[in-house]
Amino acid sequence: MKRIQNIISLFLTFMKIGLFTFGGGYAMIPLIQRETAENKKWISDEDILDIVAIAESTPGPIAINAATFVGYRVGGFSGALAATVGIVLPSFAIITVISFVLAEFQNIRWIRYAFNGIRAGVLALIVKALYMMYKQSPKGIFAYLIMLGAFFVTAFLPVNVVFVILTCAAAGIVQALIMSRRDKK
Repeated sequence: MKRIQNIISLFLTFMKIGLFTFGGGYAMIPLIQRETAENKKWISDEDILDIVAIAESTPGPIAINAATFVGYRVGGFSGALAATVGIVLPSFAIITVISFVLAEFQNIRWIRYAFNGIRAGVLALIVKALYMMYKQSPKGIFAYLIMLGAFFVTAFLPVNVVFVILTCAAAGIVQALIMSRRDKK
């Protein structure tokens, strides 16, 4: 019975996140963190940073990957399925409805203003996710150099993001090896 309650709780929690968040995965991260780490205590705040790193490096939208990861940790395969369906269902339903009426209403001024307001709110959620990830990330000159290098490459050069992630991972491994050799001396 407890397992079924967990599965239902996962579904409803991620459905609520999916229903009340606009702007994609990064905008959902603060809500996923609040609901899963703070409110439900399913995972820790440190797990959120790991989830974002894993979800960002695997194919698919970050929120779906994060929901699947949390769902699996809490309820195995059934939990992963419930969390994934829960986070996808609201967006699917909303996009389906919008696709039928958008062409008809896109020229109405207050609809355009509403979308401008949503964009501003989404930007705030993305900045909050960035701030949360920054607070939980390791600090130091090496980390700042990796961050600035990755930002420069992705913002200004036509480089595949997968290459950037792999390069950052390799740099982290090299740094860990160098630090472990220093500690042995």
